[in-house]
Amino acid sequence: MNQYEEFPFNAQFIEVNGHRMHYVDEGVGQTLLFVHGTPVWSYLWRKFISGLSKDYRCIAIDHIGFGKSEKPDNFAGDAQAHSHNLEAFIQKMNLTDIILVVHDFGGPIGLSNAIKNPSLFSKLIIFNTWLWETQSLKSVERINNFLNSGIGRMAYLRFNLPVNVLMKGSFKDKSLFKKNLKKVYKGVFQNAKERVGLLNIGKSLWTSSSWYQEQWENIEKISNLETMFLWGDADPFFSMEYLEKWKTKFPNAKSQVVSAGHFLQEEKPDECIDLIVQFVRQ
Repeated sequence: MNQYEEFPFNAQFIEVNGHRMHYVDEGVGQTLLFVHGTPVWSYLWRKFISGLSKDYRCIAIDHIGFGKSEKPDNFAGDAQAHSHNLEAFIQKMNLTDIILVVHDFGGPIGLSNAIKNPSLFSKLIIFNTWLWETQSLKSVERINNFLNSGIGRMAYLRFNLPVNVLMKGSFKDKSLFKKNLKKVYKGVFQNAKERVGLLNIGKSLWTSSSWYQEQWENIEKISNLETMFLWGDADPFFSMEYLEKWKTKFPNAKSQVVSAGHFLQEEKPDECIDLIVQFVRQ
C-alpha cells in the first residue's frame, strides 16, 4: 500500500528504457491513462482514480525523475524522452482502446503517442496544456534564460521553486494549496539530486520547441477522435487563448471551462470527475 494520505493504491513498477517507472493500476474496464506534467506525479490523479476505477481501469504513471519512479543522473528528461518512455510503457502493458487524459507537459508527452499510434486510442481528455512551438514566445525565452542561469538552477535544485512557489501561485483559490498538500508534492523531491527532473523538463519548454511544432503539424491524425477539453479559466500559464487555439484543430470537441487555476484536479476534482463520466459514457 502507498503511505500517502488519499493515495491508498498499490505501488507497481515496470522497467522502461532501462529505468524503473512507478505506476498505479486500479479497476477493470476500458483504460483511462492519466499523464501528469510538472512538478507533480500520479498523486495528482488520486481522486480521479478513486472515483472512476469502479467502472474503468485507471492507470497513472510517474515520469522518470518524478514521484516514486527512478530519478537517474543519466536521463535526458526532456519531453521527447518522456514520450518515448510512455510509448514503451503502453507497449509493455499491451494497452489498447485507451482514453487518454493529459495535463501540462503531459499534453505533448501523451498526445505525441496518440499521433504516432492513433489506432491505440479512442478518446482524448485534455486539461490545460499546449502542443506547438514555444521559441516565439518572449515569456518562454525569459524562462529559458532563468533556468540556464546560476540563480535559476539554485532556485530549482536547492529551493524547489516549482513546488514552493510556482505551484501555489497557479491556484485560483490559494487557500486550497494546504500545508499537507504541499508536503506531499515536496516529499518526492527531497534534495537537489531528486529535483534534476524538474529542471530538465522545465528547460525542454524551450529546447523541444521544434518537436512540439512537429506534433502540432500532425495533429490531424487524432483530431477525429472524440475529444473533451477541461480548462481552468484562471491558469497563469495556459490562458483561455490556448483553449481557443486548440479548438481550431478540434472543432467538434466538447469544451468545459471550470472556475480554477492550472491544477483543476486539486481545486475542482468532483466537478471534473462528473464531466469525465458524462463524456466517456456518451
